[in-house]
Amino acid sequence: MRIVGIGASAGGLVALEDFFRHMPPDTGLAFIVVQHLDPTQRAMLPELLQRYTRMPVEEAAQDSLILPNRVYVIPSNSELRVVDERIRLSQPLEPRGMRLPINVLFSSLAAVLNEQAIAVVLSGMGSDGTLGIQAIRATGGLVMVQAPASAEFDAMPRSAIATGFADIVAPAEELAERLLAFDLDRVESAGNQPEAKVPPPARPGRPIEAIIEILQQQTRHDFSLYKPSTLMRRIERRMLVHGLAEPLAYVQYLEENSQEVQLLFREILIGVTAFFRDPEIWTYLDEEALPALVATTPQGSDLRAWVVGCSTGEEAYSLAITFTEALEQLPSGHNITLQIFATDLSQEAITVARAGRYPKGIEEQVSKQRLARHFIKTAGGYQVKPDIRDKVLFAQHDVILDPPFTKLDLIACRNLLIYFDPMLQRRLLPLFHYSLRGHGLLMLGSSETVGRLSHLFEALKPRLRLYRRLRHDSISGSNFLLKSFPPLSTLSKEQSVPANSVSPKGSNNLQTAADHLLLQVYSPAAVVLNQEADIVYISGRTGKYLEPAAGKANWNIHAMAREGLRTPLYGALKQAALQKEPVMLHRVPVQAGDGIQHVDVTVQALSDPAALKDMTIVVFRDTAVTAKGRRGGKKSVPADDHDEEILRYQQSIDQLTEEATLTREELQASNEELQSTNEELQSANEELTSSKEEMQSMNEELQTINTELQTKLDDLALAQSDMQNVLNSIEIAILFLDQNLNVRRYTARAAKLISLRDSDVGRPLGELTSILEYPELEEDAKETLDTLKICEKQIATSEGRWFSISIMPYRRLDNVIDGVVITMFDITDTKQLESRLRKEPKGQR
Repeated sequence: MRIVGIGASAGGLVALEDFFRHMPPDTGLAFIVVQHLDPTQRAMLPELLQRYTRMPVEEAAQDSLILPNRVYVIPSNSELRVVDERIRLSQPLEPRGMRLPINVLFSSLAAVLNEQAIAVVLSGMGSDGTLGIQAIRATGGLVMVQAPASAEFDAMPRSAIATGFADIVAPAEELAERLLAFDLDRVESAGNQPEAKVPPPARPGRPIEAIIEILQQQTRHDFSLYKPSTLMRRIERRMLVHGLAEPLAYVQYLEENSQEVQLLFREILIGVTAFFRDPEIWTYLDEEALPALVATTPQGSDLRAWVVGCSTGEEAYSLAITFTEALEQLPSGHNITLQIFATDLSQEAITVARAGRYPKGIEEQVSKQRLARHFIKTAGGYQVKPDIRDKVLFAQHDVILDPPFTKLDLIACRNLLIYFDPMLQRRLLPLFHYSLRGHGLLMLGSSETVGRLSHLFEALKPRLRLYRRLRHDSISGSNFLLKSFPPLSTLSKEQSVPANSVSPKGSNNLQTAADHLLLQVYSPAAVVLNQEADIVYISGRTGKYLEPAAGKANWNIHAMAREGLRTPLYGALKQAALQKEPVMLHRVPVQAGDGIQHVDVTVQALSDPAALKDMTIVVFRDTAVTAKGRRGGKKSVPADDHDEEILRYQQSIDQLTEEATLTREELQASNEELQSTNEELQSANEELTSSKEEMQSMNEELQTINTELQTKLDDLALAQSDMQNVLNSIEIAILFLDQNLNVRRYTARAAKLISLRDSDVGRPLGELTSILEYPELEEDAKETLDTLKICEKQIATSEGRWFSISIMPYRRLDNVIDGVVITMFDITDTKQLESRLRKEPKGQR
């Protein structure tokens, strides 16, 4: 059953009325409405919506079964989830104003319904629903958003649209019509077709190949080895979103809209992910597999893992948590470190993974103990703790195109191979075998196996799809790398040139030059050949000498030459290629029609003009007329012609024999040289390819680390900017000095008391001028630095103002004294009040 989750807030009632007014009562869909309600009042929303729809509208009740053609409304002061097509209600934990019930509903729909989940975001304030639609899109569901211009409050729709995950944006009344037009049954049926019935790979010019080429041109990624059914299901989904019925129309739409190419790219990359998905395998890893792997790891070594297709990072963090808990079981003092590389094609997914922030819905996937140990609870959900976050390096990576990570102890590639065709699967598994070291582990998805490659991996738990690497001599590093690099993709990585981009000018030049030469030098029938002896131009009538061969069209002159002409023409073409002078063949007998025609043939290699360079011209001239015998149509051939024909044949045979002997000797010598050279090259290539692979893998790791460092630098720059703004915004003058009493940092107010500019950073305190009447400032700062005692004094200025000055040690987070901090607080008003009070007689106070 399909369930539509609808989220609304302020101004949502009008949008809900418009939506249900245009929704028929017999769609087979169930609707769940979540609106931000006053927790202290009974909700009147069911009664209000019942006026605009013929479907039954009821307040959701605990554990009630969700039925089609009904509308369920969330009760006040509740959170609503869908579990096994039943409604589960719970009390919100967050205080009022911090609750995000729409995210809760959408996340549960994504977990239960996957591709059939539908989310609708209507008018409202805030950003509730934004994280939820990300979960919907991650599982391939449909996201619909009310157009901000038609919403009474547009904050929620705009926040949803800003994620880039909205499939359909339209006014509320049109959303109902677009939902009905989106035939999910059609998409589902496309995905349920047996794989055996999938048509063969697309031929050039078919829409699916054109779409793959467009994707490759704009995204660099090659989807030619994905299963056709997977691609067609994703493509058809985008077609339905845009109301396009024909694939060719969608190809044209892609060519005209680069943004749609990116949306299709994201659609294809959608992956189902969750923390500790398939709990049985994680239990086995935690209790047996990982402790055994850690126990065999030498002290001082690194444990390295690679999560392929990590999506938004849940599986990578699950592996980091499990590994960390396994390392904690070791005796204290061990120095084994952990590094996990997590890669995915989608830059958007990598960005989410790096942030490490997840909605509250992960409470159903992660135990309370692990949530408390490895996560920080936030207003919107949970944040991965730094000690787990720092163990994972995320990077955008294409397992088909880019070099792999190597020297790994574990590879997790779950539910990715099922999208590839069998040929690519058989090429990726040896890649994983090469990347693992020793008896490393390979984790596959529940629907994936190693197939016929059982000589590379042995199953530890076949049902759990967990395998151990086997040593196999036939998979040598050099052999494998030669087959894997260039990348596993079979499509050319160069941009193809459209057929209509080739100017016809070349062919016109060829025709003009050939005609000019033939008219000037030769007048009889002739043909021009390219280097492969294919006919590229014909002049005059050549039917007496050439005829098309039976079967597939073939323009090669050896195939088209008539009987009697083929053998001498072959020798003449070879001879003409070796000399500048033309080769002449005299009185060659050619079978023409019902008689013999004697022909003179001239063969000459051409170098001028430029259009005919490296081509050959063959000219035919008749020398005798076919004669018929008067009796029974027998042929009459003169004796001297007969002898000449025999002699010509004998010469041809001798020539061919001599050429064959010479060629055989040359080939034998060349073969011996090639064998020797091949042995040397193979030896050198083994070393070079091994070094190249190491360098490629090292470069990939360095790029990944560099990306992580750049992200941290950005965070540090932002924190420094925040700190500078805080210091400048307070009314207290502050001066930071290092251990040598040189200026390290100061606030804008401090610059008014002590002459400070940006260029003064690093200057000694004693070199600065000040309006403070405090000549012993430097001595007091030295004393504080030596004794760690706080010095506090009230000091006047040359302008008649008073300041309370406090000098205290500068203590770093690691409890190291690294200078002093001088704070100067204006107490002029206090001093003036104190002075007035002292001057007044006691009786007037």
